[in-house]
Amino acid sequence: MERAEMLDKLASQPFDLLVIGGGATGAGVALEAASRGLKTALVERYDFAEGTSSRSTKLIHGGVRYLEIAIKTFDRVQLNLVRDALHERAIMLKNAPHLARPLWLLTPLYKVWEVPYYYTGLKLYDLLAGRARLQPAQYISPKGTLERFPLVNPSGLKGAVAYQDGQFDDARFNVELALTASQHGAVVLNYAEVTGLIKQEGLVSGALVRDSLGGREVGVAATVVVNATGPFSDAIRRMDDPHTPPLLKASSGIHIVLDKKYSPPDTGLLIPKTEDGRVVFVLPWLGGTLVGTTDDPAQIVDHPKPSEEEISYVLRQVKPYLGHIPREAVRASWSGLRPLVARPEADTARLARDHLIQKSASGLLTLTGGKWTTYRKMALDLVNYAIRQFSLQAGPSRTAQIPLLGGQGFEPDGAKKLEQMGFPSDVAQHLHHAYGARAKEVAQIATEGYGNRLAVEWPYLEAEVIYATRYEMAQAPLDVLARRTRLAFLDTLAALASVPRVAELMGRELGWDAKRVELQQEKAKAQILNAI
Repeated sequence: MERAEMLDKLASQPFDLLVIGGGATGAGVALEAASRGLKTALVERYDFAEGTSSRSTKLIHGGVRYLEIAIKTFDRVQLNLVRDALHERAIMLKNAPHLARPLWLLTPLYKVWEVPYYYTGLKLYDLLAGRARLQPAQYISPKGTLERFPLVNPSGLKGAVAYQDGQFDDARFNVELALTASQHGAVVLNYAEVTGLIKQEGLVSGALVRDSLGGREVGVAATVVVNATGPFSDAIRRMDDPHTPPLLKASSGIHIVLDKKYSPPDTGLLIPKTEDGRVVFVLPWLGGTLVGTTDDPAQIVDHPKPSEEEISYVLRQVKPYLGHIPREAVRASWSGLRPLVARPEADTARLARDHLIQKSASGLLTLTGGKWTTYRKMALDLVNYAIRQFSLQAGPSRTAQIPLLGGQGFEPDGAKKLEQMGFPSDVAQHLHHAYGARAKEVAQIATEGYGNRLAVEWPYLEAEVIYATRYEMAQAPLDVLARRTRLAFLDTLAALASVPRVAELMGRELGWDAKRVELQQEKAKAQILNAI
C-alpha cells in the first residue's frame, strides 16, 4: 500500500485505537489490538525502532540483576517483573525462531564464595521460569570455562556458572511486529508525526498527523489514543495537558561492538561486578562482539550519542576479564534511552523496569516503563484496560500464538536450501535468520542482478535494499543500514562506505532525483558519524 493511500485511510475512517509510537511497545499494542478485531492505527514520527528499541543489549531475559535486587531488598515488584519476563522470553523465542535464539552465558568467578552464591542465584532464575525455562544452569570448571571462552583471564579463575537466556535482533523484531500488525488489518505508518491532539468536549478523540516526507497533515479520529512513545511519553502528555508533572526519568545505556574474535559464536559473558556495582555483558552478535551497558541519568534527546568517557568505562570493565582492548578496536557504538517510571530519590540503576498505564482526565492513555522482553505483556495489559475503560468490543488475546511474518512457515533448515541455490554460507545463514520464511523472496531479488554484497566483510546484499524498500516500509538509507540490516550498528566504516549504493538503489525504487539522492546520502552519513 502506498503512503498516500495509508494517509487516506487514516483520514477517512474512525479507529478504535490510535497508537502513537512505533517502537516495541507501540508495535506490540498495534498487533495486540488488531489481532483482536479492533480497528487500529499506528503512527511513528521517525522509523520503526529508530529510538530505544533498536539500541538494547539484544537479550531476551528476565534480568539477573533485577532478581538479585529483588532478593536483597525483598522487592515483590522486581520479582514479578523477572517472572513475567521469563514467561515472555519463551513466547518471543517461539514466535520469532528466525530472529531469536537461546544463548549460553558464562559468569566467570574468581573467589571461592562466589561459586555457591551465583550458582544458587542462577538456579533460582531457572526456577522462576517454570515450564518456560531453557537449559539448566550449571557450574563449569576453570578448564571448561577456558575451553568455552578462551579469552577469559585464567589467573585465579575458580570456574564459571553457565546459564541460558535469549538473544535477538531487536530492530528487525520491531519492524516485523509492525508489519505483522499490518497483516492483521492495522494501518501502520512511519515518518508520520503527531502534531496535536483532537478533543471534543474536553475528551481526546484523535490526533493531527503530519506526513514528515510529503508534508500532508490529516486528522485521525479514534475512540482511544495511546501514548506509547517510550522516553518521549511526557512530551505527548504535555500536548494533552501543558501543566502535567513528568512521569519518567531517563537513563542512558551505551554499547560498543568489537571484532568477532573477542567472543566465541555461541557463548557470551556476564561480568557480574563492575567498579560501580553494575553488570556488563560480552556477547556474540551477528558476526561481531557486543559489549555493554551503562546506566546513567540522561537528558531526553532524539538521537543520543555515546561519550568517549562512556566508551572508556565499558572497555575498562572488561579489562580484568579479557585484557586490554584498545579504543581503535571499537568498530561501532551507540546509546539508547531507557524510560524509567520516576520515583523520588531513586537512582536510575535501581529503578525497576515495571510498566505503568495512566489515563489522563481527558482520556489519553499512556503506556510507559517496562523493558523489551515484556513488550507483549505491556500491550496485553493496555488493550485489556482500554477495552474495559472505553467499552470496546474485542475478541480474546491471541498474540502468544501469533508468529511474526518470518516465523510463519519457518523451516529450521532454510539456510541449507539457500546454500543449494548458490549463496555463500555466511549469506545463507544471514538471510535465513534475518528473514525466516521470507528469505526466499530476498533470494529471488538477488538472482535478478542484486546479489552483490554491500560491504566485503559482511553478508548483507543489495537485494535487501530493494526488499526493504518494497516490502518493509524503508524510506531512507539508515532505515536499511541500521534497522532492516544492522550494518550501521556493527561497523561504522563499512556502513559509511555503503551509503552511496544504498541511496542509489532506494532512489530508483522511490523515484528520487539526483539532488534527493545526494541529500539522502549526506543525511545518512551525518547520522552514522553521530552514532546513528
